[in-house]
Order: sequence, then C-alpha cells, then structure tokens
Amino acid sequence: MEEKTYKTMSRTGALNITFGVLSIVFGVTAGVMLIIGGAKLLAGKSKMLF
Repeated sequence: MEEKTYKTMSRTGALNITFGVLSIVFGVTAGVMLIIGGAKLLAGKSKMLF
C-alpha cells in the first residue's frame, strides 16, 4: 500500500514540475511577443494619419 502511494506522489510531483516549466516557457514567450508587438506599434506611430 505504501509503495503505491509513493509512486502516485512521485508521478504527481513530476507532472507538477513539467507543468511549471511549461508555464514559465509560455509566459516568457508571450511576454517577448507582446514587447515586440508594442515596439512595432511605437515605431509605426509617426506613419499614422488621423
């Protein structure tokens, strides 16, 4: 019984670490894309006519 609990806990821990790493990667990627998009908007600001 204890061995089954230990295996379940280790799988859950590994899954949590995997999701954590994926969340960090996704967050950094999204942040970089937003910064690039904002920089392009600021660079093209002088070309806009209203």
